Amino acid sequence: MPKPQGKKEIATNRKAFHEYFVLDRFEAGISLAGTEVKSIRAGQVNLKDSFCTIKDGELFVRGMHVSPYEHGNIFNKDPMRARKLLMHKREIFKLNARVMQDGNALIPLSLYFKDGKVKVELGLCKGKKLHDKRDSEAERESKRDIERTLKERNY
Repeated sequence: MPKPQGKKEIATNRKAFHEYFVLDRFEAGISLAGTEVKSIRAGQVNLKDSFCTIKDGELFVRGMHVSPYEHGNIFNKDPMRARKLLMHKREIFKLNARVMQDGNALIPLSLYFKDGKVKVELGLCKGKKLHDKRDSEAERESKRDIERTLKERNY
């Protein structure tokens, strides 16, 4: 059987786009157990409150909830365990230097399959203030109104 090609989105962290400005994006592999991969294939994953930490030159994602696989019995892992992300050592050191700067954080933005392997899209993010959130909400509302009026006038 041939390997699946392309990119298939599994989950996105919509809350991250509301809470943070995304300055840069990175791709990382993720170390998972077999039952976790099966659960992710079934779409049983939540990135809502997840974040990344760097400890001893290794990158970990924390707060990512992968529901236990229904048929997994004793092989199921803890749903909220820290999972290691796979990147080159140089990239991790560069990210660590940028995270140490003022108020930057590494946030998982999405989880997807790429050529049959699970990948995580990380965002180097800076937190939004309350007025920034209001501005982005107003901008989204105005775009929605413009689209609505264009649709009504058949443009």
